[in-house]
Amino acid sequence: MPPRVAFLGPAGTHTDEALRASADEAFEPDPCTTVHEAIMAVQQRAADRAVVPIENSLEGGVAATLDALAGEAADVRIVREVVHPIQHDLIAGRRLGLGEIERILSHPQAVGQCAHFLRERLPHAEVAAASSTADAVRTVAETDQPWAALGSKLAAELYGATVLNEHAEDRADNETRFVWIAHAEDAPTAVDGPAKTSIVFWGFNDESPGSLVAVLRELSDRDINLTKIESRPRRVSLGHYMFFADLEAHASELHVKEALDALDGRVETLRVLGSYPAAPSTAL
Repeated sequence: MPPRVAFLGPAGTHTDEALRASADEAFEPDPCTTVHEAIMAVQQRAADRAVVPIENSLEGGVAATLDALAGEAADVRIVREVVHPIQHDLIAGRRLGLGEIERILSHPQAVGQCAHFLRERLPHAEVAAASSTADAVRTVAETDQPWAALGSKLAAELYGATVLNEHAEDRADNETRFVWIAHAEDAPTAVDGPAKTSIVFWGFNDESPGSLVAVLRELSDRDINLTKIESRPRRVSLGHYMFFADLEAHASELHVKEALDALDGRVETLRVLGSYPAAPSTAL
Protein backbone atom coordinates (compact mmCIF):
# COMPACT_ATOMS: atom_id res chain seq x y z
CA MET A 1 0.00 0.00 0.00
CA PRO A 2 1.23 3.54 -0.69
CA PRO A 3 2.17 5.57 2.39
CA ARG A 4 -0.55 7.71 3.95
CA VAL A 5 0.61 11.35 4.03
CA ALA A 6 -1.15 13.92 6.22
CA PHE A 7 -1.17 17.62 5.32
CA LEU A 8 -3.13 20.81 5.98
CA GLY A 9 -6.21 20.47 3.81
CA PRO A 10 -8.44 20.55 2.00
CA ALA A 11 -6.89 19.87 -1.40
CA GLY A 12 -5.37 22.96 -2.95
CA THR A 13 -3.42 24.41 -0.01
CA HIS A 14 0.15 25.49 -0.49
CA THR A 15 1.12 22.50 1.63
CA ASP A 16 -0.71 20.29 -0.86
CA GLU A 17 1.29 21.97 -3.65
CA ALA A 18 4.56 21.31 -1.80
CA LEU A 19 3.53 17.70 -1.16
CA ARG A 20 2.68 17.07 -4.81
CA ALA A 21 5.91 18.74 -5.97
CA SER A 22 8.20 16.84 -3.61
CA ALA A 23 6.65 13.36 -3.34
CA ASP A 24 8.95 10.77 -4.90
CA GLU A 25 6.42 7.93 -4.86
CA ALA A 26 2.68 7.34 -4.98
CA PHE A 27 0.91 8.25 -1.76
CA GLU A 28 -2.52 8.28 -0.15
CA PRO A 29 -3.42 11.88 0.73
CA ASP A 30 -4.79 12.55 4.22
CA PRO A 31 -6.07 16.15 4.37
CA CYS A 32 -6.31 17.48 7.93
CA THR A 33 -8.12 20.47 9.40
CA THR A 34 -5.04 21.90 11.16
CA VAL A 35 -1.25 21.59 11.10
CA HIS A 36 -1.40 20.21 14.63
CA GLU A 37 -3.79 17.47 13.50
CA ALA A 38 -1.44 16.49 10.65
CA ILE A 39 1.55 16.22 12.98
CA MET A 40 -0.38 14.26 15.60
CA ALA A 41 -1.57 11.83 12.91
CA VAL A 42 2.07 10.74 12.58
CA GLN A 43 2.62 10.75 16.35
CA GLN A 44 -0.39 8.46 16.79
CA ARG A 45 0.49 6.25 13.79
CA ALA A 46 -2.67 7.24 11.91
CA ALA A 47 -0.45 8.45 9.03
CA ASP A 48 2.95 7.26 7.79
CA ARG A 49 4.22 10.74 6.96
CA ALA A 50 3.10 14.35 7.06
CA VAL A 51 4.17 17.50 5.24
CA VAL A 52 3.90 20.70 7.29
CA PRO A 53 5.16 24.29 6.93
CA ILE A 54 7.86 25.24 9.41
CA GLU A 55 9.22 28.62 8.22
CA ASN A 56 8.25 31.40 5.82
CA SER A 57 10.61 33.97 4.36
CA LEU A 58 8.22 36.83 5.21
CA GLU A 59 6.47 35.70 8.38
CA GLY A 60 9.14 33.56 10.03
CA GLY A 61 8.58 30.36 11.99
CA VAL A 62 5.21 28.61 11.88
CA ALA A 63 4.13 28.51 15.52
CA ALA A 64 1.74 25.56 15.20
CA THR A 65 4.48 23.34 13.77
CA LEU A 66 7.19 24.39 16.20
CA ASP A 67 4.96 24.06 19.27
CA ALA A 68 3.71 20.61 18.28
CA LEU A 69 7.21 19.27 17.52
CA ALA A 70 8.55 20.60 20.83
CA GLY A 71 5.55 19.42 22.84
CA GLU A 72 3.03 16.68 22.18
CA ALA A 73 4.76 15.11 19.16
CA ALA A 74 7.77 13.73 21.04
CA ASP A 75 7.91 10.62 18.83
CA VAL A 76 7.98 12.54 15.54
CA ARG A 77 11.14 13.38 13.59
CA ILE A 78 11.90 15.64 10.63
CA VAL A 79 13.20 13.46 7.78
CA ARG A 80 13.34 15.90 4.87
CA GLU A 81 12.95 19.59 4.04
CA VAL A 82 11.60 21.28 0.92
CA VAL A 83 11.73 24.98 0.05
CA HIS A 84 8.66 25.84 -2.04
CA PRO A 85 7.83 29.18 -3.72
CA ILE A 86 4.54 30.65 -2.49
CA GLN A 87 2.25 32.61 -4.78
CA HIS A 88 -0.94 34.03 -3.32
CA ASP A 89 -3.67 35.01 -5.79
CA LEU A 90 -6.80 37.00 -5.04
CA ILE A 91 -9.64 34.62 -5.88
CA ALA A 92 -13.45 34.88 -5.95
CA GLY A 93 -16.39 32.79 -7.04
CA ARG A 94 -17.09 35.17 -9.90
CA ARG A 95 -15.56 38.20 -11.59
CA LEU A 96 -15.53 41.14 -9.14
CA GLY A 97 -13.96 44.57 -9.15
CA LEU A 98 -11.66 45.22 -6.20
CA GLY A 99 -13.99 47.97 -5.01
CA GLU A 100 -16.88 45.48 -4.82
CA ILE A 101 -15.13 43.09 -2.45
CA GLU A 102 -16.47 43.34 1.10
CA ARG A 103 -14.60 40.52 2.79
CA ILE A 104 -11.25 38.74 2.39
CA LEU A 105 -10.82 35.20 3.70
CA SER A 106 -7.55 33.35 4.18
CA HIS A 107 -5.22 31.64 6.62
CA PRO A 108 -3.52 34.17 8.95
CA GLN A 109 -0.09 33.31 7.54
CA ALA A 110 -1.28 34.19 4.03
CA VAL A 111 -2.85 37.42 5.30
CA GLY A 112 0.49 38.40 6.86
CA GLN A 113 2.34 37.61 3.64
CA CYS A 114 -0.05 39.87 1.67
CA ALA A 115 -0.31 42.71 4.20
CA HIS A 116 0.91 45.46 1.84
CA PHE A 117 -1.45 44.38 -0.96
CA LEU A 118 -4.41 44.38 1.42
CA ARG A 119 -3.55 47.82 2.82
CA GLU A 120 -2.98 49.40 -0.58
CA ARG A 121 -5.61 47.72 -2.77
CA LEU A 122 -8.35 46.56 -0.39
CA PRO A 123 -8.35 48.89 2.65
CA HIS A 124 -12.17 48.86 2.76
CA ALA A 125 -12.52 45.07 2.95
CA GLU A 126 -12.95 43.12 6.19
CA VAL A 127 -10.28 40.46 6.69
CA ALA A 128 -11.41 37.16 8.24
CA ALA A 129 -9.42 34.05 9.18
CA ALA A 130 -9.93 30.64 7.58
CA SER A 131 -8.46 27.30 8.61
CA SER A 132 -6.45 27.18 5.37
CA THR A 133 -6.07 29.06 2.09
CA ALA A 134 -7.86 26.27 0.21
CA ASP A 135 -10.77 26.32 2.66
CA ALA A 136 -11.02 30.07 2.05
CA VAL A 137 -11.10 29.55 -1.73
CA ARG A 138 -13.71 26.81 -1.42
CA THR A 139 -15.87 29.11 0.73
CA VAL A 140 -15.83 32.03 -1.70
CA ALA A 141 -16.45 29.68 -4.63
CA GLU A 142 -19.67 28.50 -2.96
CA THR A 143 -21.08 31.86 -1.82
CA ASP A 144 -23.04 34.57 -3.61
CA GLN A 145 -21.55 37.21 -1.32
CA PRO A 146 -18.97 39.65 -2.72
CA TRP A 147 -16.11 37.87 -0.97
CA ALA A 148 -12.61 36.97 -2.09
CA ALA A 149 -9.85 34.71 -0.81
CA LEU A 150 -6.08 34.65 -0.83
CA GLY A 151 -5.00 31.25 -2.06
CA SER A 152 -3.27 29.18 -4.70
CA LYS A 153 -4.02 28.88 -8.38
CA LEU A 154 -4.38 25.14 -7.74
CA ALA A 155 -7.24 25.83 -5.31
CA ALA A 156 -8.94 28.12 -7.82
CA GLU A 157 -8.80 25.34 -10.42
CA LEU A 158 -10.00 22.64 -8.03
CA TYR A 159 -13.02 24.62 -6.80
CA GLY A 160 -14.00 26.37 -10.03
CA ALA A 161 -13.17 29.87 -8.79
CA THR A 162 -11.90 32.94 -10.63
CA VAL A 163 -8.48 34.52 -10.17
CA LEU A 164 -8.95 38.29 -9.86
CA ASN A 165 -5.34 39.30 -9.21
CA GLU A 166 -2.15 37.27 -9.38
CA HIS A 167 0.81 37.69 -7.04
CA ALA A 168 -0.79 39.38 -4.04
CA GLU A 169 2.19 38.42 -1.84
CA ASP A 170 4.35 41.29 -0.59
CA ARG A 171 7.48 39.92 -2.27
CA ALA A 172 7.86 37.89 -5.44
CA ASP A 173 10.55 35.75 -3.77
CA ASN A 174 8.16 34.60 -1.04
CA GLU A 175 9.13 31.05 0.00
CA THR A 176 8.07 28.57 2.63
CA ARG A 177 10.21 25.80 4.04
CA PHE A 178 8.16 22.64 4.48
CA VAL A 179 9.30 19.52 6.32
CA TRP A 180 8.39 15.89 5.85
CA ILE A 181 7.99 14.18 9.20
CA ALA A 182 7.84 10.52 10.22
CA HIS A 183 7.55 8.52 13.41
CA ALA A 184 10.91 8.24 15.17
CA GLU A 185 10.95 4.47 14.61
CA ASP A 186 10.74 5.02 10.84
CA ALA A 187 13.25 7.87 10.54
CA PRO A 188 16.48 7.15 8.60
CA THR A 189 19.63 7.13 10.72
CA ALA A 190 21.96 8.46 8.01
CA VAL A 191 21.80 10.62 4.88
CA ASP A 192 23.93 11.10 1.78
CA GLY A 193 25.31 14.56 1.12
CA PRO A 194 24.82 17.82 3.05
CA ALA A 195 22.67 17.43 6.15
CA LYS A 196 20.89 19.55 8.68
CA THR A 197 19.93 18.84 12.30
CA SER A 198 17.04 20.62 14.04
CA ILE A 199 16.99 20.90 17.82
CA VAL A 200 14.95 22.59 20.54
CA PHE A 201 16.13 23.31 24.07
CA TRP A 202 15.00 25.21 27.12
CA GLY A 203 15.99 25.97 30.70
CA PHE A 204 19.59 26.79 31.64
CA ASN A 205 21.34 24.92 34.44
CA ASP A 206 23.56 27.97 34.86
CA GLU A 207 21.33 31.06 35.16
CA SER A 208 24.23 33.54 35.19
CA PRO A 209 24.39 36.32 32.56
CA GLY A 210 25.41 34.96 29.18
CA SER A 211 23.91 31.49 29.69
CA LEU A 212 22.58 31.34 26.13
CA VAL A 213 25.94 32.45 24.74
CA ALA A 214 27.66 29.69 26.73
CA VAL A 215 25.24 27.13 25.33
CA LEU A 216 25.78 28.25 21.74
CA ARG A 217 29.55 28.29 22.25
CA GLU A 218 29.39 24.49 22.57
CA LEU A 219 28.46 24.56 18.87
CA SER A 220 30.73 27.35 17.62
CA ASP A 221 33.78 25.94 19.41
CA ARG A 222 33.31 22.75 17.36
CA ASP A 223 32.88 24.68 14.07
CA ILE A 224 29.18 23.82 13.78
CA ASN A 225 27.34 26.46 11.79
CA LEU A 226 23.83 27.57 12.74
CA THR A 227 21.50 28.30 9.81
CA LYS A 228 18.65 29.41 12.10
CA ILE A 229 17.85 30.16 15.74
CA GLU A 230 14.61 31.52 17.15
CA SER A 231 12.74 31.56 20.44
CA ARG A 232 9.15 30.67 21.30
CA PRO A 233 7.35 31.15 24.62
CA ARG A 234 7.01 27.94 26.63
CA ARG A 235 3.44 28.85 27.61
CA VAL A 236 4.14 28.59 31.30
CA SER A 237 4.77 32.21 32.32
CA LEU A 238 6.41 35.34 30.98
CA GLY A 239 10.15 35.11 30.55
CA HIS A 240 10.28 31.36 29.87
CA TYR A 241 11.33 30.47 26.34
CA MET A 242 12.36 27.52 24.23
CA PHE A 243 14.98 27.93 21.53
CA PHE A 244 14.85 26.27 18.12
CA ALA A 245 18.06 25.93 16.13
CA ASP A 246 19.13 24.34 12.85
CA LEU A 247 22.68 23.02 12.65
CA GLU A 248 24.53 22.58 9.37
CA ALA A 249 25.57 18.97 10.07
CA HIS A 250 24.19 15.51 10.86
CA ALA A 251 23.67 14.40 14.46
CA SER A 252 25.67 11.21 13.84
CA GLU A 253 28.91 13.13 13.15
CA LEU A 254 31.32 12.87 16.06
CA HIS A 255 31.80 16.60 16.65
CA VAL A 256 28.02 17.13 16.53
CA LYS A 257 27.43 14.31 19.03
CA GLU A 258 30.02 15.86 21.34
CA ALA A 259 28.42 19.29 21.00
CA LEU A 260 24.93 17.99 21.70
CA ASP A 261 26.16 16.04 24.73
CA ALA A 262 27.82 19.19 26.07
CA LEU A 263 24.74 21.29 25.31
CA ASP A 264 22.54 18.72 27.03
CA GLY A 265 24.56 19.22 30.19
CA ARG A 266 23.90 22.96 30.15
CA VAL A 267 20.10 22.93 29.68
CA GLU A 268 17.10 21.36 31.37
CA THR A 269 15.71 19.84 28.18
CA LEU A 270 17.25 19.17 24.78
CA ARG A 271 15.42 17.40 21.95
CA VAL A 272 16.73 16.51 18.52
CA LEU A 273 13.81 17.09 16.16
CA GLY A 274 15.54 15.36 13.27
CA SER A 275 18.65 14.98 11.11
CA TYR A 276 17.88 15.04 7.40
CA PRO A 277 19.14 16.02 3.93
CA ALA A 278 19.51 19.77 3.53
CA ALA A 279 17.43 21.30 0.74
CA PRO A 280 19.44 22.59 -2.26
CA SER A 281 18.45 26.14 -1.31
CA THR A 282 17.75 26.84 2.35
CA ALA A 283 18.51 30.55 2.47
CA LEU A 284 15.12 32.03 3.27
